[in-house]
Amino acid sequence: MKLQNLTPAAGSTHKTKRIGRGEGSGRGGTSTRGHKGAQSRSGYSHKKGFEGGQMPMQRRLPKFGFNNINRIEYKAINISTLQAIADKTAATDITIETLIKAGLASKNSRIKVLGNGTLTAKLNVTAHAFSKSAIAAIEAQQGTATKL
Repeated sequence: MKLQNLTPAAGSTHKTKRIGRGEGSGRGGTSTRGHKGAQSRSGYSHKKGFEGGQMPMQRRLPKFGFNNINRIEYKAINISTLQAIADKTAATDITIETLIKAGLASKNSRIKVLGNGTLTAKLNVTAHAFSKSAIAAIEAQQGTATKL
């Protein structure tokens, strides 16, 4: 083995031509960057969505719709889910902490109880909001629906 016989391991190198190493390399001079302009200079980077000065797609397309910054997002939980929790844990008081422990909500989410399903247990439910059908179903079983 001699120094001039050493070669990189197969698959470890990907570039066959070294750019910017003199005219004799075939890739010297402008080093495949062309003449003048921002892209020929070092440190050039373009913004996301930049299309070479052409009006970018995100500015050409029409905007529509409305996003209300005051909208309150609720995590919807049906009374059938509350019944399943009551059956599983034999709890009569269902609070936000109970739902977080069950993995149905995070500590920052606001919870709204909806009236889908059937309720057979007497439950005292505490949540941020209730639908009318959920309140009716809970109170039909002599339970209470408490808003936070």
